[in-house]
Amino acid sequence: MTVAHALTAVRLLLVVPTTVAFARPGFLDPRILFVLLWAAIATDYGDGKVARMTGTASARGQFFDHGTDFVFVTAGLTGAALAGLVTPILPVLITIAFSQYVLDSYWKDRQKQLRMSAIGRWNGILYFVPLVLISASRLASPGSVAALLALTAGTAGYALAVSTVVSVIDRAVAPSK
Repeated sequence: MTVAHALTAVRLLLVVPTTVAFARPGFLDPRILFVLLWAAIATDYGDGKVARMTGTASARGQFFDHGTDFVFVTAGLTGAALAGLVTPILPVLITIAFSQYVLDSYWKDRQKQLRMSAIGRWNGILYFVPLVLISASRLASPGSVAALLALTAGTAGYALAVSTVVSVIDRAVAPSK
């Protein structure tokens, strides 16, 4: 296993505890959830850079990275939806968008690796935002700041649902490469 794959694997191992923590606020101390979430973000940021620096970047590694990102954010947002913090349609739409991304890249476009779109790339990054806001809301003292962070997370969830629909439509009408 390469160092880059090990970083991605760490993020994959964080899926279950973070998902349960988003669904059940008392499951983990909010500080632990915050650390685990930032560990996931750091490994997401670093795995591709490490792969390119060490000359181990590959189509399989990209799929492992993007697949792990998909599993992490979709599971975390599902947990948040179960807790009533984000719209439950968001994880469903992310699943549709990711499936379309994979199917279009490998079968429609007959690529040997995933083919990203600009809006899809930004959505992939921004799917972490509601999770960060929810985690931060649990760190804040109960009151207006915590409520504002939670409200902002919910609003971001709706905005991301809209941008995900736009991404799906954009990919559907885009010409094959």
